[in-house]
Amino acid sequence: MKRAFIFPGQGSQSVGMGKALAEAFPQARAIFDEVDDALSQKLSALMWDGPADELTLTANTQPALMAVSLAAIRVLEAEAGLDLKSHAAFVAGHSLGEYSALAAAGSLSVADTARLLRIRGNAMQSAVPVGQGAMAALLGLEYDAALEVAREAAQGEVCDAANDNGGAQVVVSGHKAAVERAVAIAQGKGAKRAVMLNVSAPFHSALMAPAAEAMREALAQVTVNPPAVPLVANVAAAPVTDPAAIREGLVRQVTGTVRWRESVAFMAAEGVDAFLEIGSGKVLTGLVKRIAPGATGTAIGTPDDVAAFKASLQG
Repeated sequence: MKRAFIFPGQGSQSVGMGKALAEAFPQARAIFDEVDDALSQKLSALMWDGPADELTLTANTQPALMAVSLAAIRVLEAEAGLDLKSHAAFVAGHSLGEYSALAAAGSLSVADTARLLRIRGNAMQSAVPVGQGAMAALLGLEYDAALEVAREAAQGEVCDAANDNGGAQVVVSGHKAAVERAVAIAQGKGAKRAVMLNVSAPFHSALMAPAAEAMREALAQVTVNPPAVPLVANVAAAPVTDPAAIREGLVRQVTGTVRWRESVAFMAAEGVDAFLEIGSGKVLTGLVKRIAPGATGTAIGTPDDVAAFKASLQG
């Protein structure tokens, strides 16, 4: 079996996430405490007790999802003897999940990752005045067709392909009027559905350029080590291990397309037949099933999931 460990992004958060892990395992509790300390905020209390609208603020969601993913990894290491170097061929993460993947692989420290994601969330939120940007999901159009829709909709404004999620699911992002035009155009070009998304900013578009510069500055201040296993980077859909390339990829990722379909397809072509989604939710597991139907997808985010993985290693 050849495994890839994958890490979820925004949209996978829910009130209560990670609480069962923290109650069952001291290793998980230690990660949540470390993140709380790094941010000088009781983020764990917000994650477990809400309110939901505060948890979904980008600056909270990003480090919170990372904390759950890293808590799960630490528990797998302690309980199941997980060693990424011997048990994984690749790591990858969807948008902010790329930071979780790097922390899991020892490329970034947990505290640095929490602080970087807080900076990233704030910078992405403040890059565009509220109400000026938007995102929409185009369902039932392949990537090239969605790209054509985005180009046609731009009309001098920004309308970029933000996420190529696979299974004919592409997210576009940019100026609100341009994204609204994309929805109308997509429906006329045979999309099954085209819906505006309830997001606070036009992520992964050219409008995020100020946030990319903020991340360039922030990443220059932290140590980036070569990861224990190669990272399949969002912007390259290819493996990287060089710290300078990792830094540059994280900067480009802010304005660039999350090439998730190509990333999963690359790993599958390299022989990966088991994708393990580490952290909150099962969004990526669903996407894997559409992109690489010959592979298995398993979500690990609860004590029961940990026990099942432990049994699979022993079996």
